[in-house]
Amino acid sequence: MTPRVVITGVGAITPLGVGARTLFDRWVAGECGLADGVGRCREFEPTELLSSKELRRSDRFAQLAIGASEEAFRDAGWADGIPYDPDRVGCVIGTGIGGLGTFEGQHDILRDRGAKLVSPLAVPLMMANAGSAAVAMRYGLKGQAATTVSACAAGTDALGAAARMIRLGEVDAVVAGGAEATLTPLALAAFAAMGATSPSGISRPFDARRDGFVMGEGAGTLILEEAEAAEARGARVLGEIKGYGASADAFHLTAPEPGGGGAARAISRALADASVTAEDVDYVNAHGTSTPLNDRAETEALKAALGDRAARVPVSSTKSAVGHLLGAAGAIEAIATIYALAERVAPPTLGYGEPDEGLDLDYVTDGARPLAERQNGSGPRPGIALSNSFGFGGHNAVLVLEVAR
Repeated sequence: MTPRVVITGVGAITPLGVGARTLFDRWVAGECGLADGVGRCREFEPTELLSSKELRRSDRFAQLAIGASEEAFRDAGWADGIPYDPDRVGCVIGTGIGGLGTFEGQHDILRDRGAKLVSPLAVPLMMANAGSAAVAMRYGLKGQAATTVSACAAGTDALGAAARMIRLGEVDAVVAGGAEATLTPLALAAFAAMGATSPSGISRPFDARRDGFVMGEGAGTLILEEAEAAEARGARVLGEIKGYGASADAFHLTAPEPGGGGAARAISRALADASVTAEDVDYVNAHGTSTPLNDRAETEALKAALGDRAARVPVSSTKSAVGHLLGAAGAIEAIATIYALAERVAPPTLGYGEPDEGLDLDYVTDGARPLAERQNGSGPRPGIALSNSFGFGGHNAVLVLEVAR
């Protein structure tokens, strides 16, 4: 029998504040963490967590990863130590870009002050795997430590890869998630130059006026454990990763496959991996970037993969409240999705006001809404949701999540 993968702890730092519960509660309340056209983690103070030496040796994206992991460890009951052999605990932290702040800052030093003043720490700070390395070193995680770099699908791919490691019996647990900190001059200018970001600075997924995504920063970490091992140690279980599906559009570097074909394949594969059907889906946390092409392609993908169920399942986008956190998005959205299932509430898609032709799903546009309780043969059954992530390069990744039984 294939081992089950359960979630025993979560941690998040987002533009809505510090804490996974803060993320969910403020989103449900209709709060938006965006200001001045970006989503900054203004409430995160790394000096409260890291020493001055540690700060010098970590880019902001790695600092965010550590901050989210600290909360996840406490939430899982790991604060006093890992409850497994460290050789059997892995670490997978996804990112879209990595230490871009370090890269830009060191380039400025090279240009303005010369090569001799470039920091010897520049490479280890800016490399994409610095987040997973920092988390593994901080907590002594000696199983496989890896990084997924699949643009905006990286956080979801990290969770999928971690779940597979547990299913294959390679580890007993994995610290997994995503982190990103690219609110830098180059990134902001480059995304704007390609027409990807919103000139209005408003994130309004699926709305006819949507004009691009709003960039944000943040990190999300989940503690994943093999279900029997978690039960043996008396862990509190929040939910389960029931399925993971991925695909490649193989179409265009930035535009999605027309009709959402690649995304639909990833959704279908995730459902099959979870051994559930479209009728079992209670909620969808959409990729929902607020870009003209992606929101349309995702709507078409959901219709293709879910059939008639697509019109009857609530769909909302965390990005309407926090912006697009790139490689961190999938992990943060998975956390929000588990809370949504546990609380039986679909959070709202903020900023929505004008419907667009053909974008006709239930986007939860009038505030948070209770999720209907559904029955099976023995009574109420655990809620099931999709969490979608689709990235530049045609990377599609989808999780099927189930709340704790």
